[in-house]
Parts: sequence; C-alpha cells; structure tokens
Amino acid sequence: MRRSVRAITLSSLALLLAVAARADEGMWTFDNLPTKQMKAKFNFAPDQAWLDHVRLSAVRFPGGSGSFISKDGLVLTNHHVGHDWIQKVSDAKHDFVKNGFVSQSHAEEVKVPGLVLYTLLEMENVTEEVAKAVLPEMTDQQAAAARSEALTKLVKAQTERTKLVCEPVNLYQGGQIWIYRYKKHEDVRLVMAPEYDVAAFGKDWDNFSWTRHDLDFSLFRVYENDKPYQPAHHLAWTKKGTAYGDMTFTVGHPGRTSRLETLAQMETKRDFTNPAMIRLLDRTRKALKTFANQGEEQSRQVSAQIMGTENAYKVFVGETAGLKDHEAMARVAAAEKELRAKVAADSQLTKLAGESWTKIEQALSQQKAVAKDVAVAGQLARVLGGLKMRPEGAALPAPMAVQLEATLQGIREELGADHPFVKGVLTGKDLPQIMELLQKGLPADVDASFKASQAQHKAAQAVISEHLTRIAQARFKVYGTSTYPDATFTLRISYGQVQTYPANGTLMQPFTTFAGLFDRAASWGPTAEEASWALPARWLQRRDKLNLFTPYNFITTNDITGGNSGSPVVDRAGELVGLAFDGNMESLPGRFYFDGTANRTLCVDARGIVEALAKVYDAQRIVAEITGK
Repeated sequence: MRRSVRAITLSSLALLLAVAARADEGMWTFDNLPTKQMKAKFNFAPDQAWLDHVRLSAVRFPGGSGSFISKDGLVLTNHHVGHDWIQKVSDAKHDFVKNGFVSQSHAEEVKVPGLVLYTLLEMENVTEEVAKAVLPEMTDQQAAAARSEALTKLVKAQTERTKLVCEPVNLYQGGQIWIYRYKKHEDVRLVMAPEYDVAAFGKDWDNFSWTRHDLDFSLFRVYENDKPYQPAHHLAWTKKGTAYGDMTFTVGHPGRTSRLETLAQMETKRDFTNPAMIRLLDRTRKALKTFANQGEEQSRQVSAQIMGTENAYKVFVGETAGLKDHEAMARVAAAEKELRAKVAADSQLTKLAGESWTKIEQALSQQKAVAKDVAVAGQLARVLGGLKMRPEGAALPAPMAVQLEATLQGIREELGADHPFVKGVLTGKDLPQIMELLQKGLPADVDASFKASQAQHKAAQAVISEHLTRIAQARFKVYGTSTYPDATFTLRISYGQVQTYPANGTLMQPFTTFAGLFDRAASWGPTAEEASWALPARWLQRRDKLNLFTPYNFITTNDITGGNSGSPVVDRAGELVGLAFDGNMESLPGRFYFDGTANRTLCVDARGIVEALAKVYDAQRIVAEITGK
C-alpha cells in the first residue's frame, strides 16, 4: 500500500525552526568559552575551578579521549577506542574482544604494552614570540620556515624546563600558536571490556545511526611505580543521571575539522581528495572482510582493522555528501564572501590578505598536478614503516598483508599500468618479491620522480599555510575570538543539551533503554546479516536480572567530531552522566560545517553502564569504586 505524503503544516514548520534555534555549535578551547551565550540560554556557565577540574580529569588516548573516574586512576573510554589495545592483549585462547574481560582484583588487570595516555596540565600562548621570527622581506616559504624554527626552539626549551611533554598547537589556521604541556602515563592496564557484540551492537549497519543500543565503553587503569596512579582530579559518577532538556558538556580531543578552510579547499576535497580516499578504503574493507570470512581466528585477527576501515569509509562518504549539499555549501560561500568584502573594505586587511584566496587556489592547482604521486609515496612510507617494526625475519602479520595487498592494488589502479613505479616494481611480482624490492629501495628514476612531486606539493602547501594564516589573522581582526578554532586533536569543550531532532516524519527519541536492546535483538534474530544484532550468551542469561527501563543510550546537541570518541559527558555539577561514542549520520558533514537542526552526539548513559557492570558482569568492585557505594 502506498504511503500518503503529509504536507508540512505551519505548526510542524515552527517545530523544526525551534529545534534548529536550540543548536549549540563550537568545539571551544578552555581559555575562550562563550560564557555569555551559555548564561543566556541555560542560565549557567562554568567557573575556572569547574573548568580546571574537568580538564585535569580528562585524558588523551591514541586517536581518542577518556577520563579519570576514580581516585585510583581508573579510566573510562569507548570500547572502540580501546578495541585495538584489547585485541593486542588477546590471543586465540583468551579472546577479550569476543568474550569480554572483567578483572576481579588489581592483580588481574592486564598490562597493555605500548598504550600511552596524556593529561593536559598547562597551556601557554606563544603567538607573539613566534611572530617576531618573521621579517617583512621574507617570502611565503621563508616566513613559514621561520615560524616553524622559532616554535621548535620554544618547544625544546619548555620541554627541558618543565620535564613535561610539550606540543605545539596551531589554532585559527595560525592566528594563534600555543604550547600545551602534558603529563605522560606509560603504565596502562586493561580492567574491563564488554563483548564486542554488545559494545558494537548492530555492527556497521547501525554505525552513525540513531536509535542505538551500544554498550560502547571500556575501562583501563593508570599505574605509577607499579601502584594505581592517584590523579589530582577525577570525575564523580552521577547520582541521578541526565534528563530530556538538561544541559550537557563534552570534554575531549576532536581530531580535525576544516570549517575555517576556504571554499576552494573544500571543493578540492569534494571533487578530488575524498573520492580517491573512498576508493582506497573501499578496496581495503572488502579485502579485510574476505579474510575474516575464512574463519573465527581470522576474524579475530582483523576485527579492529575492519571496524576502523568501515568507520573511516562511512566518514568520508558522509563528508563528501555534505560537500555536495548545495544549501549548506551556499552558506559556506556566503560566509567567505562576507569576510572577503570586509577585507576589501579595509586597506590594512587588503594588504594582509586581499590576495590570499587567489594564492590558495593557485597552490591547490599545483598540488593536484602531483597529488597521485604524493599519495602513493605516503602510502609506501607507511608500508615500510610497518615493515621496520617487525622483528627481523618475522613473517608479515595477516592483517598487514591483507591491507598491503589492497593498498598495492589501489596503487596499480590509481597510477595506471604505464606509470614507472607500476612497471618497475608491481608488475609481474608477488607480495614477497615486492616487499623485498621496496626494502632495498625504489628504482632511481621512480625515487627521483616521487621526491620531485613531494617537493612541489610541499612548496605549494607552504603557500597555502601562509595564506590561511593571513586569512585567519584578518578574520581575527574582524570577528575576534567570538568564533572557535578548527579541531586539532587538542582538548576542547562543547556545550549542548539532551535534545531530539526531526527525522522520518517524526521526532527521534532522546533515550533508548535495555528493553529496546532486547527488542532489537529479538526482532532481527541471532543470525541476520552476519549476526550483527546477536547478543552474547551471558546477556540472554541475565536479562531477567536487569531493570529493562534503565536508560541505555541518549543523544545531545553537543558539537563533536572524530577524536571525541570516549569523551566524558558531564552536567552542570561536573558529574559524569554519559560517554560520547558516535555522531548520527546527519553529523558526518560536521568536519566542514555544523547543522544544529539534526547534528547529534550519541552517548552511553552512565546509568546503563552501572546496571550492566553490576547485573551482567558481576563487577561489583568496579561499581563500588566509581560510585562510592
């Protein structure tokens, strides 16, 4: 039967506009929060003590975020942030990815070799000091080199002085330069992880969708001198949870956004860069799935790689779709036109940045001419870097071999059969022969060609960087710090609220529950779509022990992006009410612009985590540690 099409009434249109008006945009640095907007909307803005507390409770994972949640160094993050590390401490007999892991004492906590976490202790603005290194007569390339050299010297001096890990931070496309100083945590141990099947319930089908029912969390502990680390700050676990309409904050490390890039840069990604990356990821994910289908052990070996590749593929596809959204891109173009008009109307700004948009367009054209060679050279460098990490004489690990085959096939297709690298290295050889050739070094003509392309790309990038800096300086003079900088995988805070959004002719529910989890599992059955909605055995056995109406996942208007995974969601009191684990499909273009009508952050509810720990995993010692009960 055909569905009737309902007209949008004035009341429903008003509802949509009201939802849009409630949007909360921005990944703000801790030195510059929009406190006036917060107070105007929520009658609350955090003070310095509140900000210091949540900042010092936050930790940075490789590629993600987390937080201290107990006085004994217990750290909460997503399962998918910890997945690769959980996989690395697993083996065929102890598959913590498939079966989960629960330690019953400190002695049972598993040391995770190579996992390093960081806590941001101090921040310093060094913009003026770096600017002094640039002289009026310098070219774009010389100015960029002078800034880089000055910043390197400052980082080195501060590292020696403070004995902390000091990192340069470029904000507002060079409009501000900071040095962030971190404490490094090198002894990290796995405490608890649920089974992958419930942490990623719905697998790739449900990824970036809402509604969701994912127990996407894991627990680690930081040790120091072989004893649980005692952080100066940790987040208190919520006593009452959050509710529809409540104000929420995320504290984490958004990886990258490109909202301050020029329209020409975005169009280059839309038409050129992203499509090439989508082709590479598509080949890789298909190769990994083919390998995983060979058996249970093969599936275990590449579970993290499949998850990461599928996630990246969806991100690039969603980003590209967003860049093709005519209405959204018209807003981007209008904002650029407005800034360019303000620059043109001011003689000093014209001198600073009047030609910058044109210079960037010219540099992008130069980069396009050598983009394929540069991309291949980068892929080869990563391949050789991975090979060097193997013990001498060791066989190529299966995941690496599968990904490598996909990479080489992609190179063949992207460069074409007549390219010197394809002819000289890839044609007529199997994988071991190719690896042997690569480890000996590229043929001289290919090496020279790649290096020339990289040099041209680097020179063009220096021009782009210089003129982005000039545009950023002009934007600063026009708008000041009323805007937020692009994400740089440094600590940020966003504010929002638990809020619905319109979709599929209705409003999306703000919370899901355990009842919804079991309903979805029953609705699909345990074998559908490669068991994507199959629950682990212990969940079926413990179902009757659970309060099925406990909040499980929820959504907020907080502005996040990749890297925010594992960010604590806290309330006005600074208590942890949830854990950010994803964005919805509508948020994928968020790298380039924010659409508050439908962009949502997906969170695991703190109440759901405690319910599962206590009643499914018999982890009462962990519940007592985080709740104090």
